[in-house]
Amino acid sequence: MEITDFTLDAFSLVGKRAMVTGGNTGLGRAFTLALARAGADIFVPGLAEDDGTTEALVTGSGRRYAFAEADIARAGAPAAMVARCVEELGGLDILVNSAGICLLAEVADFDRAQWDPMIAVNLTAAFEMAHHASREMVAQGSGKIINIASLFSYLGGRKSPAYAASKAGIVGFTKAYCDELAVHNVQVNAVAPGYFATAITTATRADEDANRRIVEHIPAGRWGDPADLMGATVFLASSASNYVNGHVLVVDGGYLVR
Repeated sequence: MEITDFTLDAFSLVGKRAMVTGGNTGLGRAFTLALARAGADIFVPGLAEDDGTTEALVTGSGRRYAFAEADIARAGAPAAMVARCVEELGGLDILVNSAGICLLAEVADFDRAQWDPMIAVNLTAAFEMAHHASREMVAQGSGKIINIASLFSYLGGRKSPAYAASKAGIVGFTKAYCDELAVHNVQVNAVAPGYFATAITTATRADEDANRRIVEHIPAGRWGDPADLMGATVFLASSASNYVNGHVLVVDGGYLVR
């Protein structure tokens, strides 16, 4: 492509089919809506459907929406969800591995009861989703896999060694997949959100001391809003990022520079 051929149509997702795991809650909903607003049809596997808000947002953008209740950490579920997405939408062009959990405990109390489910959901399920989705993408000669990492891919993750380990693992497998799939025109990247104002951070934001420490560490001087992730998601899902591969895009208001 010549530079004179570039237009903003490169950011369009019209005609694309996207699967967003856990895409009807928290930051997942922001990823879902971003892709829908850019033109993609959406398939969401999740533990439970919401009150209809996510579907209304997607269909209100003129796109198709399908939901399937599923525990993606269960054996066989990732393969079944990829097959279901292809059946519902007619194909799969974009996968966002958004589903995740975070269990907290002091080191002395953090054992396999916390470790196993977090690794299963945050890392193993994401790997299996990407494994099965990549087969569809390689066969069609194109695709985008976006894994959701974290600041704790780089930091320690106090009270949650499994969260830090799973998110560091996400970065490693993102790079490994890029190395093999790039030749097939499949781009594999990650987004690493910083501190965002969502339901799971309500208690932290309500704690005056904890909130102050976090905000003072962020050069932008505020918590992230889920909308702050939407542009990054569309970019990595679109043809505008076709030569971006194996990259971790940190969206943190500058947290990591301090």
